[in-house]
Amino acid sequence: MVGDPVDHSLSPAIHNAALRTLGIEGSYVGHRVDATGMVDVVRDLLGGVLDGVNVTMPHKRLAARLVTRLAAEARRTDAVNALTRVGDEAVGHNTDVAGMVEAWGRAGLPVDRPVMVLGSGGAAAAALMALEMIGAGPIGVVARSASSAHDLIDRLGVDSSVQPFGGTGFDGAVIVNATPLGMRGELLPVPLEEVAGLFDMAYGTEPTPAVAAAVASAIPVADGVSMLLGQAAQSFRLWTGRPAPLDAMRAAVEVELARRRGEG
Repeated sequence: MVGDPVDHSLSPAIHNAALRTLGIEGSYVGHRVDATGMVDVVRDLLGGVLDGVNVTMPHKRLAARLVTRLAAEARRTDAVNALTRVGDEAVGHNTDVAGMVEAWGRAGLPVDRPVMVLGSGGAAAAALMALEMIGAGPIGVVARSASSAHDLIDRLGVDSSVQPFGGTGFDGAVIVNATPLGMRGELLPVPLEEVAGLFDMAYGTEPTPAVAAAVASAIPVADGVSMLLGQAAQSFRLWTGRPAPLDAMRAAVEVELARRRGEG
């Protein structure tokens, strides 16, 4: 996995557990790289030094420029978080889309309610594509910059609309937080007591305040860790051609989070 920073990532624990469980030789490690380093990463993938790569912030859009070919979901979102080698090509994928679809279903979030997506960046793009696949909606996009929200919708071509920042259209909707809010304990600017569900892409060692509030109110909720597991499973399948051992991957995440909380 490459990005900047990478020390916070749970991905090494997830993927190394999967490799051990299936008896696949290899290891998954994180490397902090800058933009110049990303060029070397793609070169090493094509040269066989690397068998697969995950890309995290801030290089997802750069990765989309460096690969030989983009899978359909990566082309539409203009963001790549997984690289594979196919013959002499480096292929860019966006497994965040499949990860959200899987996590949405596992959490039992409703598909027959309005959905409000907070944000207009790469995570929001993956969310809109996933919601299109799920058939959820109608979909609204809420961002501090209305022009950025319009640009996102126009680029993706997903049936959705821009909603005013600070508006009141959350009653009975499922909220998708596609922003970093919550990773450092921030509260979402949303009245959670009014919503029908929450998908919070942000995650940390502890549940975000929004996730904790949703759980306490018995609101259906999917958190960023569940999405991370979903996208990791899709990446693993791309790299190995084998189904991901999700139970082992989930157990590894729980152990690692407990270790970071000082519980183990």
